[in-house]
Amino acid sequence: MAAEEADGTGHVRYTYRLRVSATARTALLAEWDRCRWLWNECVARSKKAHTDGEECGPARLDRMLTHARAITPWLAEGASVPQQQLIRDFGKSRTKALGDIKKQLPVRLRAGMPGYRKKHQANPSLNYTRRGFRLKNGRLHLAGRIVLTVVWSRDLPAEPSSVRVYRDSVGDWYASFVVPTQVEQLPETGQVLGVDWGIKEIAATTSDTHDLPHPEHGKKAKTRVSRYDRMMARRTPQKGQPKSKGYQKAKKWRAKAYQKIARQRADTARKWAKRVVRDHDAVAVEDFRPKFLAKTNMARKAADAAIGATKKALIEMGRKHGRDVRLVHTAHTTMDCASCGARTKHALPLSQRTYTCTACGAVSPRDKNSAHVMLVRAGLNPAGADGVSPPGALLQKAA
Repeated sequence: MAAEEADGTGHVRYTYRLRVSATARTALLAEWDRCRWLWNECVARSKKAHTDGEECGPARLDRMLTHARAITPWLAEGASVPQQQLIRDFGKSRTKALGDIKKQLPVRLRAGMPGYRKKHQANPSLNYTRRGFRLKNGRLHLAGRIVLTVVWSRDLPAEPSSVRVYRDSVGDWYASFVVPTQVEQLPETGQVLGVDWGIKEIAATTSDTHDLPHPEHGKKAKTRVSRYDRMMARRTPQKGQPKSKGYQKAKKWRAKAYQKIARQRADTARKWAKRVVRDHDAVAVEDFRPKFLAKTNMARKAADAAIGATKKALIEMGRKHGRDVRLVHTAHTTMDCASCGARTKHALPLSQRTYTCTACGAVSPRDKNSAHVMLVRAGLNPAGADGVSPPGALLQKAA
């Protein structure tokens, strides 16, 4: 979801599954072949311009497109809207990469320069502005006389301004509409909540009824995924040999299994986030970045927990309903006492699940204490620690 404007409005994407006929699929792939050729031509032109010390902005590429359509009948057979939008996307991608280089960001943080798109590796993706599509009788009509059947799982809240038609790695087609939206304000409850992320429980909160236990979707699907892994291993082609149909089928089944797991995680996160936002006016969330867990012995369980996706779902749900979501710095959240603000001299080992304050004698579960620390640091619990945030605690606004 895009960030709301000052007047409470913004833009959001609504994505729907498409039922694509053989005729429509052929037309979409033909459009993608033209756009992919145009993208690769833009890459070649930009590299040549860099070598020659010339500018290569969207205006120059637009002129290149006009000239190419005039002398290439195959390119002119396609609709101009997705081709023009592709040049806009290429320009944004190149500008972002050049900006990161100019800012001298570390290589690992830079956006890469746009590269060539290979036929059998890049998934089709076509962007259409309002003059390139229309909705009629529940069907999506694209420029070039391409008609697609949309699976309307929910109604669009407003008239869409653009649509992106794409195919995922599994082979399913989707339409993603951009529509204007407004904040759906919920009634005030007078309640606040602190959230601490973990592994045994994905979210430990100051309210026992709003804790999020680990659903272990990946662990439950491990048998099925392992079966597909073995099927792929048995059919792995020799170096330089083409992949067999059996290998490609097993790979697709494996991708579908992982796609289902990802959707289960997203569904669990959204439902929990909705419940939290509905019952609380303000939420203090630990600004936890779980990437470092990939290098520990908890990597598998941490990945299955999908903490990053759950945090993102909570922030987006809070923005959608106008709730106050505050990100709290993670430093020393397990070492501070939520009652008196005292800090232990040494970091607590993970095996120690009970927090005992040596200053005031308060005893509480480790994760629950951390959740209350979130409230104190966010300024949502004036009674805790005399209403003073511990030194060094940084408070961030949810982006």
